[in-house]
Amino acid sequence: MGILSSLKALFAASEEAPEPTEESVEYKGFDIVPAPMKDGGQYRVAATITKGEGDDMQTHQFIRSDLISSREECIVITLRKAKMTIDQLGDRLFS
Repeated sequence: MGILSSLKALFAASEEAPEPTEESVEYKGFDIVPAPMKDGGQYRVAATITKGEGDDMQTHQFIRSDLISSREECIVITLRKAKMTIDQLGDRLFS
């Protein structure tokens, strides 16, 4: 029975509901969409940062090593770190 329980747990984990998508936050002409990544029982700081529209749109996947216990707190920290990165790098973020 241990093997069957393990298989059932494996499939149950893959059927978890996807995390809700966060709304975009505009900052100095950039759009930041927080996307906390579930990592074990915690959340990894991550976001998509874009600038421009259409063919001129540039995108950067922002992923950090920070692990935060609360999804809501992770979103706050993600926005703070993304804004700091934009302040430091500006358009060089897309190089």
